[in-house]
Amino acid sequence: MRTYQITTKDALAQRQWYVVDAEGKVLGRLASEVAKVLRGKHKPGFAPHVDGGDFVIVINARGVTLTGKKRQEKTYYRHSEYPGGIRMTTAEKMLEDKPEALIQLAVKGMLPKNRLGRKLFNKLKVYAGPNHPHEAQKPQPLAIKI
Repeated sequence: MRTYQITTKDALAQRQWYVVDAEGKVLGRLASEVAKVLRGKHKPGFAPHVDGGDFVIVINARGVTLTGKKRQEKTYYRHSEYPGGIRMTTAEKMLEDKPEALIQLAVKGMLPKNRLGRKLFNKLKVYAGPNHPHEAQKPQPLAIKI
């Protein structure tokens, strides 16, 4: 008997779409579950070098919660590559302005830092409200136990 090794062709045939409601969910716990589904770790044929994961749609990103004082004290940095060009933003401000980016940054940090991770990240779709344009893919609800 041989160990079954999933190929990219097999993974493409088994790909599904899931929808997750972020309303009232804790950001980090939500992000880790989403990253697990994007990678395909929930499937028995997981291989770390193959994109065997599924597509994930996150709706109601505006309703995500942060525990403790993270809402006011957690800061996100970006740099313009010019001297003195560092920009800081708190999680509270980011939740008001771009709630999609808050979830995307959390999930992106939990994916591999290579070309496979960049490919996996493209399968994540995040929306601030309850509507999304992916009804044609017939996404199934994903139960997150947190």
